[in-house]
Amino acid sequence: MHVGGDIQQRNRVTLSVAIAVMAFAMGCGEDEGNATGGSGTGGTGGSGATGGSGGEGGTGAAGTGGSAGSGGSAGSSGDAGIPDPMMNFFVTSDTSKTGNLGGLAGADARCQRLAVAVGLGDRTWRAYLSAEATDGGPPIYARNRIGTGPYYNAKGVMLAADTGALHARSGDAELFLDEKGQKINGQWAGSPTPNEHDILTGSMGDGSLLPGLTCDSWTSEAATSKAQTGHSDGLGPSMNPAPPYNSWNSSHESAGCNDTAPRGGAGKIYCSVGPINSP
Repeated sequence: MHVGGDIQQRNRVTLSVAIAVMAFAMGCGEDEGNATGGSGTGGTGGSGATGGSGGEGGTGAAGTGGSAGSGGSAGSSGDAGIPDPMMNFFVTSDTSKTGNLGGLAGADARCQRLAVAVGLGDRTWRAYLSAEATDGGPPIYARNRIGTGPYYNAKGVMLAADTGALHARSGDAELFLDEKGQKINGQWAGSPTPNEHDILTGSMGDGSLLPGLTCDSWTSEAATSKAQTGHSDGLGPSMNPAPPYNSWNSSHESAGCNDTAPRGGAGKIYCSVGPINSP
């Protein structure tokens, strides 16, 4: 009886130990599984960093916006050939093969048409031209056909404060511009060709008539008729600024009214806002 009791007791202990070992093994398996799961979950959470890379897209958008803003600088009105509203004096951008401008009326209409084309047709424009006396009337002086000043070019830069100052100054390629703000081809450094700086005026330096040099009051195409011209750039050959080359309105005669090109012309004229009742 005593021996059998000992055996039963040992069996109970062995069974208890076996159960404990099994329980321990199962517990370890669950912990390992949970740890693995935890790692997996952690990995998934880490993928959120990929979503964070969307910040790069935001940076790209901001850069694009900056580029669009810089495009605004390309919209300059000066580049578009639109003159400053202050403009009231310009050299014509168009040309005339001969000295026949259709008289003063035709020359005035030419000035008005060019001014309209650049948005300043709401003013009365007059050609700066002198003309011979007709029908017993007095001669016409170019200086009396324009306003009293100040005179501004297409860039809004003042040429002269008044009529006296205008006729006392020299020509200047940077100031005597066309209605679009472009320089006139001339003798200045780097000028394109051909030379077109001889501007028809029929005038003396003070803006009065130079008799016999008006292409018969701007109606003649005869080779025997001539016109007085001025240099818009105030320069002669080899950029010589000495008189009479420097005069913007009375430098030398043209070769003939049949062709304005010889000697450096293109039949261009000066235009200015003038009084409605100007001659």
